[in-house]
Amino acid sequence: MRLPTGPRSLRKAQRRLRPRKKAPGAAPGMLVYEGDEGAGPVQIHVIDYDADRLEEGPATVDACDRYRDARTVSWIDVDGVHDVALVERLGASFGLHPLTLEDIVSPDQRPKLEEYPGYVYVVLQMMHYDHDARRIEAEQVSLVVGEGFVLSFQESKEGDVFEPVRQRLREGRGVIRKHGADFLTYALIDVVVDHYMEILEGLGEHIEDVEDDLTARPNADRLRDITGLRRQVIALRRSIWPLRDVVAALERADHPFVTDAIDPYLRDVYDHTVRTIELIESAREILASLVELHLSAVSNRLTEVMKVLTIISVFFLPLTFIAGVYGMNFNPEASPLNMPELNWFYGYPFAWGLMLAVALVMFGVFRRKGWL
Repeated sequence: MRLPTGPRSLRKAQRRLRPRKKAPGAAPGMLVYEGDEGAGPVQIHVIDYDADRLEEGPATVDACDRYRDARTVSWIDVDGVHDVALVERLGASFGLHPLTLEDIVSPDQRPKLEEYPGYVYVVLQMMHYDHDARRIEAEQVSLVVGEGFVLSFQESKEGDVFEPVRQRLREGRGVIRKHGADFLTYALIDVVVDHYMEILEGLGEHIEDVEDDLTARPNADRLRDITGLRRQVIALRRSIWPLRDVVAALERADHPFVTDAIDPYLRDVYDHTVRTIELIESAREILASLVELHLSAVSNRLTEVMKVLTIISVFFLPLTFIAGVYGMNFNPEASPLNMPELNWFYGYPFAWGLMLAVALVMFGVFRRKGWL
């Protein structure tokens, strides 16, 4: 999803508006991929580790069976959820509920946490900011956390935000390899939240640029920029707001593989989500004020134009009156009261002099009033 413009955002909107592939009234748990077509082959990447060793590499669905009851921690990352048969086979190997599999292949889920016997299912919106295109790119990430394993399902796209976690695992930095699957889950959620902060920084720079342009050149393009930014902020808010509840629910989860040791880390992530929400609300308020600033600037500009036109009209009003009076077609020979000035030797220069004098007086009055 790319907001507010671009082909990806258009496809996202079309996907929400077009008829769903699953027929109304279909049986719950029926797997029908609801995402974009044309995705590449599904790739499975496994990192299996403990405090002393780490194995990493690609894997097949059948090869993943051995990680189900391993004594190590296994992170099975599935890149692509359009292959419904593959997702179903992997779900059967790890005992996933059909409703979980249905949500995995339906990429429009809101962030949430659901508890099932033997595992916890978490839905996230993974985002990062394209600084060149100045837009948000997002995709759904599904995490299945069980005893000794984490399954992560991503839509088939290039790259993700999890590379720092992979590097920490490879290098053995920190305490991540000394803990279980619950700590790995925390690390994945934490890096997603951290990228929300990066997005806000990029949006903040864009907002500042729009504000500068709006002050210098208020026009319809600036209003379109503000509207696009508001859409991005709203999309970001919709993703981060329920994530706060997800983190709180994970801390309260009643499963033996979700230990109390990660509670301080989850509270830290919770604080980050709250701070991110506050920054998003601030960005919304700034954008609302920019709309008011734009309307005020346009109104002031219109007022200045009307002021100039009014001054011009008032300036020529007495001149038009004088020209109209002496433009009346009365015969001075018929009566001495019929414009005797028309027979004056200096009548024409007098008319010009009168109009010039009136114009100079009005110009002086306007300058003194500060209208010019």
